[in-house]
Amino acid sequence: MHHLIVAAHPNPHSFTPSMAKAYAQTVEGLGQTTNLRDLYRLAFDPRLPANELPWAETFFVGEDVLREQAAAREADVIVPVYPLWFNAAPAILKGYLDRVFGLGFGFTEHRGGGNQPLLGDRKLVSFSCSGAPQHWVESSGAWAAMQTHSDHHLAAVTGMQLIGHHNIGGILPDMAKETIDRHLNDVRRHAGAIAQAYSSADPS
Repeated sequence: MHHLIVAAHPNPHSFTPSMAKAYAQTVEGLGQTTNLRDLYRLAFDPRLPANELPWAETFFVGEDVLREQAAAREADVIVPVYPLWFNAAPAILKGYLDRVFGLGFGFTEHRGGGNQPLLGDRKLVSFSCSGAPQHWVESSGAWAAMQTHSDHHLAAVTGMQLIGHHNIGGILPDMAKETIDRHLNDVRRHAGAIAQAYSSADPS
């Protein structure tokens, strides 16, 4: 199995990159491969230019998008890792999805009654974190709304199999090391379960 991990946080020393690294190290320790794409360190431009609109007369795809699409094409599992800002993914990740997973790569033009998904042989699992505790994220309705838009819709449009979204709440700047370690161990536990459940040796 090959995992494409897409991290989105401006601070390379924050909890979000630590989650991405913990996931990568865990699945690599189980003999699988990863490609960690750190969008801020890559200086990925999330703005969709006019020339990348499918109906543009001067349509062409940027080299940065072609590189990311090549990385996604090689993946069996696609793993966005990000903080919740206003109960949603950061703009850089939304722009990444707009530019990389849009029409022509994630799904076809409208035909035969609708758009047809193009990534049906891949799995999607997200890891996120929030300053608010998980019970508040759920009770406020933010969790259900985010899952509907960021997880279920993306999976439905592209055909990817949604296998989970793991959010860790209560992530604050002054967390004790013991708390950080406990949360990262939770990420490792989920990553290990994913790698073992969906290994290439599994005929399903």
